Amino acid sequence: MKKLEKMLLLLSLLAVIAVVARCDAAALRLHATHADAGRGLSTRELLHRMAARSKARSARLLSGRAASARVDPGSYTDGVPDTEYLVHMAIGTPPQPVQLILDTGSDLTWTQCAPCVSCFRQSLPRFNPSRSMTFSVLPCDLRICRDLTWSSCGEQSWGNGICVYAYAYADHSITTGHLDSDTFTFASADHAIGGASVPDLTFGCGLFNNGIFVSNETGIAGFSRGALSMPAQLKVDNFSYCFTAITGSEPSPVFLGVPPNLYSDAAGGGHGVVQSTALIRYHSSQLKAYYISLKGVTVGTTRLPIPESVFALKEDGTGGTIVDSGTGMTMLPEAVYNLVCDAFVAQTKLTVHNSTSSLSQLCFSVPPGAKPDVPALVLHFEGATLDLPRENYMFEIEETGGRRLTCLAINAGEDLSVIGNFQQQNMHVLYDLANDMLSFVPARCNKL
Repeated sequence: MKKLEKMLLLLSLLAVIAVVARCDAAALRLHATHADAGRGLSTRELLHRMAARSKARSARLLSGRAASARVDPGSYTDGVPDTEYLVHMAIGTPPQPVQLILDTGSDLTWTQCAPCVSCFRQSLPRFNPSRSMTFSVLPCDLRICRDLTWSSCGEQSWGNGICVYAYAYADHSITTGHLDSDTFTFASADHAIGGASVPDLTFGCGLFNNGIFVSNETGIAGFSRGALSMPAQLKVDNFSYCFTAITGSEPSPVFLGVPPNLYSDAAGGGHGVVQSTALIRYHSSQLKAYYISLKGVTVGTTRLPIPESVFALKEDGTGGTIVDSGTGMTMLPEAVYNLVCDAFVAQTKLTVHNSTSSLSQLCFSVPPGAKPDVPALVLHFEGATLDLPRENYMFEIEETGGRRLTCLAINAGEDLSVIGNFQQQNMHVLYDLANDMLSFVPARCNKL
């Protein structure tokens, strides 16, 4: 029996190698870095910033479904940005590097361009269209231009007949510029830009840009269901990502067009049972996000008494559950969050940490030398169960003087439930767009 098992394991490994080889040849690979990577932040600072970003993102998503009209920019103050992961690629011939916010909640991909009239600061040089031999401005009579929420035919200083756009986000961030096409170059297997190149991809050249952009991004990469999104333009059936731990500095792989069975073997780093749940198309919602059906929550061995209707999307577009790359912590309706916290307090034999500091999470004090024991946290979806590993819902903090805390990395929100990327760490998450399915499996993301 052992001999047969070894043979099956060998065949499985060979199959994995073949799948990965096909992936490298056919799929487009990007690498993503966390917005806080390399900043030298303490664990307390990481938790505080992640919580603040998540709340800001939730407010933006909630506002975004209320109206589809143009939003005028408001005033901004320095603070924690609404940015989680930056994907790295290049635009033009020869390639000019850009780093864009990975956003599964919007579709337009854009970057700041020179000469920029009103732009935020960035570390990379702005994309210069005049230096690209493959750059072209798109005319305003194209359907892809007319389908934008706000667009017009350029006049006077813009140039007659070009597609001028304004694309706004609910946090009042806005980009205005012209719609163009050029060659995009993606990452190679060693994470360097210089892999596959794809010609004639549509993107926005932002000349007037305003918002909370303070993470060295140059723009945004849209990965939602919209027609302008990267997956839609590349005509891929699926895309996936695998986020490494946010407390580390290793890049996270992002794939466009990955074979759906890539992680069904142990090869892509997967080491568990693949779970799948339906991606639900909700036409009543203004959001271009990916909706799934959350059914309930278990803490420890107790399924909490939460009606499924709490997580359901209503006819007026409120409620619902989305999975989002741009939100750090999972957000639950306040009543659900309170039930979760009460269950943790009841089942955890640790003292609740009462602090007047910046932390807003439920935290427990950990005695010196002790290994804190906390209850399991399980999210139940339609047809799938996400039994979270401890490091995907508890955040460990070491304070000065040796004091230790363990904190629940979940936020209270409003009616929209959001599955954040902290809960997706070291999970290979596949968006199967052809079959409207979301799949996930535990993985060693740094091995993909």
